[in-house]
Amino acid sequence: MISPNLSERGRPIATREKLILAGLYLSKFDLHALEKFGFESFVEAFNVIGYALGSKPASVKNYRDEFDPLFPNGRKGWHKRPIRQYCLKVFEEYHKLDFESFSGLIKSFVGDDENVWSTFEAIGDSDWSESQFARRLITGLAAEQYFESVQSSIPEFKDYSLENTTRFGCGYDFRLRTELEHEDFLAIEVKGLKERTGGLLLTPKEYEVAGILGNRFFLFVVKNFRESPFHEIFQNPLTGRLHFAKTERLIRQVSWQANV
Repeated sequence: MISPNLSERGRPIATREKLILAGLYLSKFDLHALEKFGFESFVEAFNVIGYALGSKPASVKNYRDEFDPLFPNGRKGWHKRPIRQYCLKVFEEYHKLDFESFSGLIKSFVGDDENVWSTFEAIGDSDWSESQFARRLITGLAAEQYFESVQSSIPEFKDYSLENTTRFGCGYDFRLRTELEHEDFLAIEVKGLKERTGGLLLTPKEYEVAGILGNRFFLFVVKNFRESPFHEIFQNPLTGRLHFAKTERLIRQVSWQANV
C-alpha cells in the first residue's frame, strides 16, 4: 500500500496534491468511487473529503472537473482549456493505479485508523463495513476539521487558542484557552451528522466530563454533510434542551493467543 505521506516516487505528498488526487480518483472511477466510500452524491463527497483534508469542498470539485475531460464519465469538466501543468503531473504519476490501490491511497490520506474515529455510531448500525467510510469521516475527522476552520469566527470561541486533544482520551476533542490567568479552559466535543437531524452518542467518558465541566463543556454539532454543512452549539448539553437516554450494549471481542 502507498504511504499516505509519500508519493509513488518517494517524495512527500502535500495537502494540495492530496486534494488533486481526490479529484482524480472521483473523476476516473466516478460512481464506483462514491459507492466504494458510501457517498450518496458527489456533493457529499466534496463536503466530506474537502473538510477532512482541511480544505474547502469546492477545491475537490474543481480538481474533479479538471480531470473530467480525460475520462468517459459523461461530464465535460474544464474542457475549454488545457489541463493545468501541475495537475497533469499528478495525473501522469497516478492515473494507472487500479481501483483498490487508489481507494486505499485516498483512505490513507484521512487516517484510516480505528484510533482516529469518533465514537459516534448511528443508531441501528451493526458491524463495520467498508461502505461506512463516509459516515466515519463525517462523525470524526471531517467534523473536527470543520470546527477548526470556523473556530476563529465564532464569537464565544474566537479569542481562544486551540489545542487538539482528540488523541488524549480526555472526553472532548478540543481545549480552548485564553492568556488571562483567571480564565478556565473550554472543552469542545465535536460530532457530525450526515443529515440535518440525527442521533448523537456520548461515551461514558464524554458524559462524565460534560457533567463535571458544566458550562465550560460545549457540544459542537456539524450537520448536513449531505448537502451544505452548518453547525449548532450546545453549551452544558446535559442540562439543556438535549435529552440523553442511557443505553447499554454487549460487545463481543475476539482475539488470538499464542504461546512463545
